[in-house]
Amino acid sequence: MTTDHAATPAARFRPGRGLAVFWIVAALLGWVVSFLLYKEYVGQLTGADAIISCDISPIVTCGPNLLTPGGNLLGFSNSIIGVVLFVGPVYAGVSALAAPGGLSAWYWRTFAAFVGAAFVFVHVLAARSVFEYGSLCPWCMVVWLVTIPLFWSVLGWTLRDGVWGRAPARAGAVILSWLPLIVLLDYLVIAVAAQLRLDVIGSL
Repeated sequence: MTTDHAATPAARFRPGRGLAVFWIVAALLGWVVSFLLYKEYVGQLTGADAIISCDISPIVTCGPNLLTPGGNLLGFSNSIIGVVLFVGPVYAGVSALAAPGGLSAWYWRTFAAFVGAAFVFVHVLAARSVFEYGSLCPWCMVVWLVTIPLFWSVLGWTLRDGVWGRAPARAGAVILSWLPLIVLLDYLVIAVAAQLRLDVIGSL
């Protein structure tokens, strides 16, 4: 639901059906990969056979990332964070589809804040993978791939439709208009940094 007024406690907002479905699909993919990464993490700790194939090259591999301090930033596997938090976009998407009248601004602001935190988190992990650990976990990168468009789409929609007030509506419209390019540029920044630092292509 598009609104021309500033967000108030009584205002209600609802993303389009396509956007809600995208959030659900992207989050489900992220959840499945996070769960598989958690199973792989447990397998590496117990010496079990690999559940998912990760060892593509000395640089593109899961093991070094999953078992490093960076792979356990809060004292447990980062994959657990994904298993828990990817439920959020699924819930938000289903809520949007199930509530034709929309939901309150505080709901969408809270959702956007969590997605924003996830966006920052995956970029921190990407930077540490490239510049500190010198390896890339292919399945971890799938999590990055779904989190980045989730963030930009949520940011664009909440800005454009007035969840944060009337002032940033134009910026939100620009983000949504250029969403594929913005997401691609975000991917390219990570990819170029990885190639320049690690020569990923040469390692394959």
